[in-house]
This record gives sequence, C-alpha cells and structure tokens, in this order.
Amino acid sequence: MRIYKTFQTERLFLRPTDTSDAEFVYRLFNSPVWLANIGDRKVYSIKEAEDYIQNKMIAQLERLGYANYTLILKNTDQKIGVCGLYDRPTLEGVDLGYALLEEFFGQGYATEAAERILNAGFNVFGLEVVQAITLPSNISSQRVLEKIGMRFHKLFFMEGDPEELMLYRLERNAYLSLDTNNTNI
Repeated sequence: MRIYKTFQTERLFLRPTDTSDAEFVYRLFNSPVWLANIGDRKVYSIKEAEDYIQNKMIAQLERLGYANYTLILKNTDQKIGVCGLYDRPTLEGVDLGYALLEEFFGQGYATEAAERILNAGFNVFGLEVVQAITLPSNISSQRVLEKIGMRFHKLFFMEGDPEELMLYRLERNAYLSLDTNNTNI
C-alpha cells in the first residue's frame, strides 16, 4: 500500500481525505456556504459521500499523489474543513481549493491551510503553476488567495458552469521569490 504525504501547520493537521471522513464531507458539502460558493456536488447521503471520496478524491490521490486534504485541529482533533490541489477536467492546470465549516471562518485557518498546500504543490509535488477559482462575490476567498501570493489573472466561464468566475494564478518562480517561509516543508 502506497503511503501519501501528510502536512501540518502550527494549528492544523492536513491528511488525505479518506472514506472515514464521509460523514464530515457530507456535512461540509451540504452546508449553505459550500452550496453558495462552490456548488452542489449532489452528495445527499453519507454513502454518496463515501462514493465521492473514493471515486474523485482517492482516485486522484492514487493517480497524482495529491488531492483533497482534511483539515484537523491539532488541539481538539476536530475536522474543520478541506484544502487541496485538484485536477479538474474543465480547467487547464491544477486548482487550489479550500472550504471550512462556517463556525471556523475568520480565524485564519483557510489561509494557513492554503499556504501549506500551495507550498507543497511547488516544493513537494513539483508543480510549475497553481491556479485557484472563486466567485467575484466571494471576497473572503479572494483575500485568502492574495495573502498567499496568488494574483488575479482573468474572469472566465468554466465549461458547464453558467457563473462567471475569477481565475487566480501563481507560478513557481514567482512563489519562490516571495518574501515568505515558502521553503519550509
């Protein structure tokens, strides 16, 4: 059995999402904030969450070595969100994404996790470019992306999605030149 990378930050453990997270994923995917900002993934039961994890998240992890990571508070072992690098068929390139349960908003967890996964994308997985997408109305997400060094690239429509989206990008060389702790693994 292949062992996959796990990560940590000052306050978080980030481990690959697995089927033991199905109840949490079901709750997160059906939260009002997820549905408004990310969209309906049509996961309406814990069994459907297990299938989604197996067929989307674990399948990508096995194929590429990275995927979705469950965010767990170090001090309580509570699952609070997800963050990952996604190979989306309707988007050229790797997409950095994250989501938290609403009760954990405004505490810096999204920035902390996104910064760690971005670092892993460049320094562990050898990516040359990382992108992220967000709705123009999601100001909080835009702030997170800008805090971690990503820059707005363009407005666009993703195939099959009627809403206009904002595309952010960061190239490896630009990331390495940022004045941050980006070399810590």
